[in-house]
Amino acid sequence: MSAVVLSATLLASGSAGHSASAGAPRPPVAAPAAPAPLYTEDTSLVLSSLDGQAALSDAPAPVPPPPPALPRPVAGLNQTQMNNAAAIVRQGRAQGVPEKGLVVAVATAMQESDLYNVASPAVPSSMKLPHDAVSTDHDSVGLFQQRASQGWGSVPELMNPAHSAALFYSALARVSGWQSMSVTAAAQAVQRSAYPGAYQKHAGRAAEVVAAIA
Repeated sequence: MSAVVLSATLLASGSAGHSASAGAPRPPVAAPAAPAPLYTEDTSLVLSSLDGQAALSDAPAPVPPPPPALPRPVAGLNQTQMNNAAAIVRQGRAQGVPEKGLVVAVATAMQESDLYNVASPAVPSSMKLPHDAVSTDHDSVGLFQQRASQGWGSVPELMNPAHSAALFYSALARVSGWQSMSVTAAAQAVQRSAYPGAYQKHAGRAAEVVAAIA
């Protein structure tokens, strides 16, 4: 910086070959401006950001929504049966199944398992999974008495009420024209039961149950 000041002084005094008039007042030499800083450190944004992080970390964790309320039993069912019916109906609605399909599914489960999630001693692994009742009919398990040996799915899948219902609805969707069939014909097209007419007697109660489930 001193070299810059000196050069300015020499120029002002005429030493560089441009002499000034004798006795003329010399103009003041201005010091060079200080270089502008490369950046300005503004800590207010940093502090406010840190304050915001602290506020976020101090906020309470979000509370998950409560599970759906247990449906009130109707049509002579107990709470366990009604809960299983609700699993069937809610799964069907999640899949976009029409109301008649829900009635067909509930009527089928009424006939097959009396709406109890059934384990079987013939399928030892099913006995280790949550279940409501025990029955032996070949290797049939669950609400719809589906059989792993017949390609319905794994035993844990068949013992899961919602999953077994999803498998039933998928099979029903592959039945051409099921919407125009009677409840018993649609159910039989999926189940292929030895008692094909047995499902129809449950149609009225199944419709009542479906209507009662939100």
